[in-house]
Amino acid sequence: MRINKIVKRDGRMVPFEVGKLTGAIGKAGGQTGEFAIEEAKRLSEITVALVEKSLKKNEIPEVERIQDIVEQVLMAAGHYKTAKAYILYRQARSEERRVERIIGVKDDLDLSPNQLKVLQSRYLLKDEEGRVIETPSQLFRRVAKTLAKGEGKKVEDNFYEVMSRLEFLPAGRTLNNAGTPQSQLANCFVLPVLDSIEGIFESVKQMALVHQTGGGTGFNFSKLRPKGDAVTKSSGGFATGPVSFMKVFDIATRQVMQGGKKRGANMGILNVDHPDILEFITCKSETGEIENFNISVGITDKFMKAVERDDNWELINPRTGKIVQTLRARSLMSQLVAHAWRNGDPGLVFLDPINRNNPLLKKYGRIEATNPCGEQPLHPFDACNLGSINLAKMVIPTQSKIDWERLEWVVRTGVQMLDKVIDVCKYPLPQITETVRANRRIGLGVMGWADMLYQLRTAYDSTKGIKLAEKVAKFIQVTSWSESEKLAKRKGEFPRWKESGLKMKARNVAITTIAPTGSISMLADTSSGIEPVFALAYTKNVVTEAGLRYINKYFEKELAESGWADGDAEHKVRDRIIREVANWGSLAKVSGVPEEVKGVYRTAHDIAPVWHVKMQAAWQKYTDNAVSKTINFPQSATIEEVESAYMMAWKMGCKGMTIYRDGSRETQILSIGSDRPAFAEATVGKQIIQSKIRTETLKERSQKLKLSCPECGGRLAVEEGCSKCYGCGYSVCNG
Repeated sequence: MRINKIVKRDGRMVPFEVGKLTGAIGKAGGQTGEFAIEEAKRLSEITVALVEKSLKKNEIPEVERIQDIVEQVLMAAGHYKTAKAYILYRQARSEERRVERIIGVKDDLDLSPNQLKVLQSRYLLKDEEGRVIETPSQLFRRVAKTLAKGEGKKVEDNFYEVMSRLEFLPAGRTLNNAGTPQSQLANCFVLPVLDSIEGIFESVKQMALVHQTGGGTGFNFSKLRPKGDAVTKSSGGFATGPVSFMKVFDIATRQVMQGGKKRGANMGILNVDHPDILEFITCKSETGEIENFNISVGITDKFMKAVERDDNWELINPRTGKIVQTLRARSLMSQLVAHAWRNGDPGLVFLDPINRNNPLLKKYGRIEATNPCGEQPLHPFDACNLGSINLAKMVIPTQSKIDWERLEWVVRTGVQMLDKVIDVCKYPLPQITETVRANRRIGLGVMGWADMLYQLRTAYDSTKGIKLAEKVAKFIQVTSWSESEKLAKRKGEFPRWKESGLKMKARNVAITTIAPTGSISMLADTSSGIEPVFALAYTKNVVTEAGLRYINKYFEKELAESGWADGDAEHKVRDRIIREVANWGSLAKVSGVPEEVKGVYRTAHDIAPVWHVKMQAAWQKYTDNAVSKTINFPQSATIEEVESAYMMAWKMGCKGMTIYRDGSRETQILSIGSDRPAFAEATVGKQIIQSKIRTETLKERSQKLKLSCPECGGRLAVEEGCSKCYGCGYSVCNG
């Protein structure tokens, strides 16, 4: 009896395709090196014949039965290595299916348990009791249908295609809220802070309303009069200064859960000439102080030149315009650098490079603030609608070349999607609605850059890697502006176009941004933003006590296909390498690995800070807005090395910079190295099913001690100018 149909594990009956069987056997044989496709065809024919011989009349075989016979055929043919690999693969898939059942998500897009866990915890709609009520494909269809409203079915299908293929993903708010009553789709906003009690607390109210809808907020506190300054002539009182009011914003943030799910994220900026700048620099020295803020100093070219020349620097009262204090610029810079070296705060925002590329400078003034992670400089009441292209998907695997044609199509589709977000979004304040729709600023970014480099066998820290970054960034920028021009012809240019300095009629005032990709890069199963891979292997205890070991898929493919790791029939060499990589996170100290391979598969802490800065500058060169990236330093780095990196970033045209010295915060990262934990972990607790009391205790303890992820207890990685949990997908920056 011939096989026409098979029964899947979920009970579905589907047509039998012998080509898929041949492909599976061929893949197994290719990974072990025992045989090629011709032998796979022969073994497939034998398997089919044996299955058909065993069938009763009208019987439809189950997929498990066919796989059992494949094992027997492989053994009988003497392909013992492949049989073992096939058995282990089946066991792994069985465990993955068990995990999927625990997670409670029906997988209709062939995603991994890690991807499903991120979807379940972050993006899939749930009922009132917290049960998932949509599948991954339904999520993407919901978003596509919402954004394509009024554009036709073809546009909707294009939007669905890029998301379901994980080639492009909009940011978290859009995935969460599109097609729901919430409908607030923007991730971050900038709000003004005026120098009056009324103005300050109006900003606190506005911040709370934004956080309530799931957005993050950025502020520049430089208009506030300094500590000790007169309040009013009649009261005779004295001002408490910007830092004291930042604490008010911080307390309010603590009380308002962002979108009802987590605390809001803020950026606080104080300009380098404010009299309270020294207090600001040290305001996060104590753990737990102003913990819901990233802080950055607003730096000018004038200050950086004063540091170079060792000139004096004047601190000026913003209320009176008078000089309050004069100090050496280098002394101020030294204190700033010392605190960043100690715990990563503050970052730097280079205000002059930002405003050199500000099309609305003449009419609407300087941009003085950014969103929480610094990649989106914004005027007051403007917002960032973000989305990222998965560059790892833009490689032709068989040729190890960039698929420029596909990349162009994805860029154009991404611009269309983000432009539609502006129209569909329901903003939390009328001033925001007016500003966003007048500017139509979008933030088209990337993720998967490091994974693209792995596929192209190009070192991150190489001249070739830097030149390729410039080439890809320029291609995306040119293509995206071309699409914005096309949209302007069809729908009209952004309302403030005549007031801008742009010569081209465009739909958007600015287009490209390199934003933190946080959770969406985990959903796409790719590397974060333009960051190097943090660790080639680690364990995610997301659902089971034993955890799910994660190995970078491109490195895993290298081990399986290259041949250099096949030192014995039992794969002891390969297994040892995987164990050691999991222990260290990188290949740097692993023996038996060719130097060429080590040169390609570099991780964040293998790369010298100078190359981190060069990579950020390369992308910034062709990015309209700014770039969110962390410059990683080893624990042994000196204060002088950190200062040198800051100077280099400024000279190379970066618009901001965040550094992190390994081990410098209590909130420790996915650590790697000999003096660090024996296994690079993203621990999320021993069980997915915990009592409510136990879960809340874990969260409260995490938030109090700042040792781990506030949502699941996992360790945090510091990257993209942000903190990210590789266990559950939590990201401070909402990616």
